[in-house]
Amino acid sequence: MKYARGVSTVRIPPVLRPEIGGRRSVDVDASTVRDALERLVGDFPSLGPRVLPDGTLPAFVNIFVDGDDVRMLDGLDTSVRPESTILLLPAVAGG
Repeated sequence: MKYARGVSTVRIPPVLRPEIGGRRSVDVDASTVRDALERLVGDFPSLGPRVLPDGTLPAFVNIFVDGDDVRMLDGLDTSVRPESTILLLPAVAGG
């Protein structure tokens, strides 16, 4: 289901906050995850290589919309509702 464009909140993890002046979240006017990330990168270009390299969903970043992993939905084409919360969560590696 495609929603009308509306303001959603993108939650920014601590590792990416320096790129956006330390903010914990950014409001974007979007109808899909791709649209939200493109708008975010448009406002904060230094995030581009970290959250939307080559216009694709990077393997090292997990994205959730209202608690649901977009990889289990429609990926970057997952619809977002007005007032949705989009969570960027870098993958953690180690052992």
